[in-house]
Amino acid sequence: MTDELSIRVERSFTGISPESWSKLSGASKTCATIAYNPFVSHAFLSSLEESGSADAETGWLGHHLLLETERGELIGALPGYLKNHSQGEYVFDHGWADAFERAGGRYYPKLQCSIPFTPATGPRLLVAEGLQRLPIQSAIAESLKEVVRRLGISSAHITFVPDEEIGVFEMDGYLHRTDQQFHFINDGYANHEEFLETLASRKRKALRKERRAALENGISIDWLTGRDLTERIWDQFFKFYMDTGGRKWGRPYLTRKFYSLIGERMADDILLVMAKRDGRYIAGAINFIGSDTLYGRHWGCIEDHPFLHFEVCYHQAIDFALSKGLKRVEAGAQGEHKLARGYLPVTTHSAHYVAHAGLRRAIGDYLARERADVEQMSELLTEHSPFRKGERQQED
Repeated sequence: MTDELSIRVERSFTGISPESWSKLSGASKTCATIAYNPFVSHAFLSSLEESGSADAETGWLGHHLLLETERGELIGALPGYLKNHSQGEYVFDHGWADAFERAGGRYYPKLQCSIPFTPATGPRLLVAEGLQRLPIQSAIAESLKEVVRRLGISSAHITFVPDEEIGVFEMDGYLHRTDQQFHFINDGYANHEEFLETLASRKRKALRKERRAALENGISIDWLTGRDLTERIWDQFFKFYMDTGGRKWGRPYLTRKFYSLIGERMADDILLVMAKRDGRYIAGAINFIGSDTLYGRHWGCIEDHPFLHFEVCYHQAIDFALSKGLKRVEAGAQGEHKLARGYLPVTTHSAHYVAHAGLRRAIGDYLARERADVEQMSELLTEHSPFRKGERQQED
């Protein structure tokens, strides 16, 4: 490529054409290099902004980095947001902010390069299909530091970075942070029963009993996707989301309009697992379907039933993934209780550029200790997995 390249900061997805964005790796089903990730699609990101879920009023002011040729062709991108808080991120830096501000610094605003309210690993350094990835990824990572300096802000944080991208950031001097999630890995199981046969006998019996108990009281399960996702269904699911989200978080992040927009734009990439009793839906979980992964996001209910959360969010997700031949299920942040249900500890990554040298050193020292702790905890949890000894190894 002989064109001069330049970085442009775009504040809204309304200024980015869906056609140009769809040529970026991972953002479209038409790209073959990287598996499709629905969260970096134009449909998902634009719906967050247009619905008022992630915009300036909620503290997510778009600062999307676009790498373009001199002809204006989009060849690389990094979704980003200028933020005055650390809510809705799932990689916690409140302690860093408090320490810096007690020392007289100003931590906010900061740049958060992630998918709002979405603790799912996926492409961050997006590159147009057919181009050499590393030079473009490196150019984006270096340009992000320049944007931080130009804005005069404290830092940039890229969270839930895939394994193949974290090295790009490290080579460019970013700090590396690790954490842990629990994912189900499909080893080619024909069905849920075949998966259960790989578990220790006591664990297998416990899960079968749990699944039976969850569907007592006349509860049945429906999978809804595509044309099934009517406005009436979204009304019911949004009621679940608001009820459970209000009790759990205080203020749910997503607006009702968001669900209408994703229903219009990406219905075939969405799975609602809905629980029904006495002819009406009483609980549900929303999942997003990638080319090789099912991403569980959030759930809600208006009736409490034993084990129903586990059935709707974890067991049914495994059933669906196996039926579609998907390689894994990512069931969101945290949750050691997922281990007993066949979800194994997986290391997640984030990269951090901190402009202030003193704060950067302090955070770097802390992260070195934290990475060792995460690794040790992951090894410990793997030893207590429900699989028969030797049946599964830890996924990193």
